Amino acid sequence: MCGITGWISYDQDLTAERERDTLAAMTATMACRGPDAAGMWTDTHAALGHRRLAVIDIEGGKQPMSVERDGRTVLVTTYSGEIYNYRELRAELLGRGHAFRTSSDTEVALHAYLEWGEDFTHRLNGMYAFALWDPREQQLLLVRDRMGIKPLYYCPTPDGVLFGSEPKAILAHPAVRPAVDIDGLAELLAFTKTPGHAVYRGMYEVRPGHVVRVSRQGLAEHRYWRLETRDHTDDTDTTVHRVRELLDDIVARQLIADVPLCTLLSGGLDSSAITALAARGLAENKQGPVRSFAVDFVGQTENFKADALRATPDGPYAHALAEHVNADHQDIVLDTAALMDPAHRRATLTARDLPFGSGESDTSLYLLFKAIRDRSTVALSGESADEVFGGYSWFHDPRAVAADTFPWLAVFRDFGFTGSRTGGREALLHPELLAKVDLGAYQADRYREALSEVPYREGDSATERRMREICYLHLTRFVQFLLDRKDRASMAVGLEVRVPFCDHRLVEYVFNTPWSLKTFDGREKSLLRAATRDLLPDSVAQRVKSPYPSTQDPRYADAIRAELRELLADDDAPVRPLLDIAAARRTADAANQDARQPIEMVLGLNAWLRQYEVELTL
Repeated sequence: MCGITGWISYDQDLTAERERDTLAAMTATMACRGPDAAGMWTDTHAALGHRRLAVIDIEGGKQPMSVERDGRTVLVTTYSGEIYNYRELRAELLGRGHAFRTSSDTEVALHAYLEWGEDFTHRLNGMYAFALWDPREQQLLLVRDRMGIKPLYYCPTPDGVLFGSEPKAILAHPAVRPAVDIDGLAELLAFTKTPGHAVYRGMYEVRPGHVVRVSRQGLAEHRYWRLETRDHTDDTDTTVHRVRELLDDIVARQLIADVPLCTLLSGGLDSSAITALAARGLAENKQGPVRSFAVDFVGQTENFKADALRATPDGPYAHALAEHVNADHQDIVLDTAALMDPAHRRATLTARDLPFGSGESDTSLYLLFKAIRDRSTVALSGESADEVFGGYSWFHDPRAVAADTFPWLAVFRDFGFTGSRTGGREALLHPELLAKVDLGAYQADRYREALSEVPYREGDSATERRMREICYLHLTRFVQFLLDRKDRASMAVGLEVRVPFCDHRLVEYVFNTPWSLKTFDGREKSLLRAATRDLLPDSVAQRVKSPYPSTQDPRYADAIRAELRELLADDDAPVRPLLDIAAARRTADAANQDARQPIEMVLGLNAWLRQYEVELTL
């Protein structure tokens, strides 16, 4: 998968020792993403760094990678990701006269650009974020995959740009300070995931499906892919067949790796479908059985209590699927001590570079991936199926659908995540600060921006138009939270996670499927269930959606309340000026599990402000 970083400066010589030391420092921050090797390439005005996680062509895929002609470097890249159709592209390029030194997909990307120019992006199927430096044109391209599976950040400078897979790479440059203003704080708290917004002042994210071109004339951005409206003429049976056909091809492509591979298995429809497809694909290639992993908490399955979000524990369903496909399955069982361990929580914050208030769910994901990494280097995940097929409860909640906001916000208000009746995640922040941030106005503005992008189909009913909006909001906003979270937690331990449901061919096809077809059996994810029904046991196929698990151990809530009390007793705690101290003290003293979200937000903010030495300009 790898971590990339770099620096373009048209006014400096980046081959000088001090500049190379700076590049080395930036590259070192990406060691977690690439534990297998490190590399740097410098020219007068370009410096590229790379940390490698070796997955394909272990020996030949070293980076940064370049192409030389007549003794001159004509193109160089630092690349992160996987191109799943690289074998077909390689064969086509060989037919056009290109010669290859390696069998890696990285070299295919280089030659694809040399053959087709910037239009090469239309030919790529995969997850990727990379930089291409063309010494002939003195031009850099920053390229990100269509769905934004792989992260890529940049920071314009007076004479060029800094970039990296994660903000920490850019923050390692001495000219950049971690500063956050009101707009950045609003983005951090709002749960809207504005495309391109990086929270840190002066820093941006390359938007999904976009290319940023850097030259002496400055920066320019263009979009090479977007969700578009197409007529859907297939009937139900044909649509189900096409979904299965796509899934068979997608999973087969994503099973290619020169290192151990596994699946993430929660026992839900999405992860079970991927695990079953992977098991079949591996068996056909005589490579089975499939390895699978699930996260659980000590005593949770035995003492599980249903709530409004989760009706059933994952364990029994994950075990049923694993037995059904003869998987080599392992539960990763965590306890409260592991979730509260300061080293684990610090590693989780460092992985994300920002405090999102997700608390133990982020820590448990990090610990799950850390345990998996001992046995596998690549994992397939069921992430994004809910966004593609309409699986979340609020897709089917008339109040959420009719709400004049992002539908998840309408539902989350009832569970204290954001903007709830009691204040949600931001409940313990000072009223004057909240008035200045004005989350309501910020969320409304981002919602109107998102709606203005939606492609409509002429002649659609009001219901169909609204559900097209709901699907678009999830595929361009909500999914970004989950993809970013999964990428950071996995790459923090050098684990590559692949997301088959984000293949753009599947996304495009299902996006244009009428809502009546997406729900033809009267349930959520009708198309996915029908397309994979033959692979699943009845209990799994009929299971109702259950989100990523959260510990129900009351000792966890007690532990974070105790930590909040310690914070309030510390006059030097950097978050104190942002807090409503009286509300925080009441919450710290109240034995109320519902307060977990705002407590975790405060604890996360405090750790972030201290660890990153953030300058708040509010």
